[in-house]
Amino acid sequence: MNPPRRWLLKAASVAALFAAFPASAQPYPSRPVTMIVPASAGGPTDAIARVMSERMTANLGGTVLVDNVAGAAGSIGVGKVARSAPDGYTLGIGQWSHYVLNGATYALQYDLLADFAPVALIVTGPLLIVSRKDLPANNLSELVAWLKANPDKATAGTGGIGTPGHISGIFFQRMTGTSFQFVPYRGTAPALRDLLAGQIDIMLDQASNVLPQLNAGAIKGFAVTAKERLASAPQVPTVAEAGLPDLLVSVWHGLWAPKGTPTDIIAKLNAAVVKSLGEAATKEKLAALGQDIPPADQLTPQALGAWQKAEIEKWWPIVKEAGIKAE
Repeated sequence: MNPPRRWLLKAASVAALFAAFPASAQPYPSRPVTMIVPASAGGPTDAIARVMSERMTANLGGTVLVDNVAGAAGSIGVGKVARSAPDGYTLGIGQWSHYVLNGATYALQYDLLADFAPVALIVTGPLLIVSRKDLPANNLSELVAWLKANPDKATAGTGGIGTPGHISGIFFQRMTGTSFQFVPYRGTAPALRDLLAGQIDIMLDQASNVLPQLNAGAIKGFAVTAKERLASAPQVPTVAEAGLPDLLVSVWHGLWAPKGTPTDIIAKLNAAVVKSLGEAATKEKLAALGQDIPPADQLTPQALGAWQKAEIEKWWPIVKEAGIKAE
């Protein structure tokens, strides 16, 4: 016996209704979220991303996967985020270089402010001014004096043109009236190896990269570019204590989504970040990487947007005045 026509029409109407709104009935997230790291595995940004993805998986209620998309100082990975669907399933974690400095050194195919929706500032990490073990200076004042006595002879290793170590090195030169040669490497790991071998003289590098060698006594540490000493390296004075109070540099990390991502999804992602950063285990892991967690009022999407804009206004003129361009 065939079903009545009225029943068939009703069934068709219900089916059409569900077909018209397939996503709205599904809570977010209903499938894995990808967090793009615009750097290779094993580096500082990757290490922070691994900590956050693990805790956000627990606090977001869905799996957060890490995808390393390296190349062109991070601009390839950040570009992939910009071109992704604004549905909350592709996020970008990155640092000062990726979401600020690259805009001054690369001809980007995206706008660092207009094409992204800020989610949250995650951590701030100062740099450490370090040198080879046998360099004849024992504090920052002596290092500056030695550099002035040897103009253009000293060498500073960096992770490449336009990277944090390079830009902060130029900032250091401007503040101290010194002049030395920059030696670009394919990342800070090989630069650190040459510093250990005595092939280069100094580096300004992220704490997470140099702390093991510094605490082992294999290199010298002169100052940390922050207002407070690092808990993981309390023997190293701040730049203010060392005589250069304005040499404040932070390689901070944040989380972004593509422009147009719904505000309720941004709010849910932000809540997962904030909850993760409030956990004792997360704090311990990030502290071991030389990272500081910002105060609660700096963890909002609006705060990240304002901070990123302020950093662009501060650093782009410095980069452009130095004539730094990606090769």
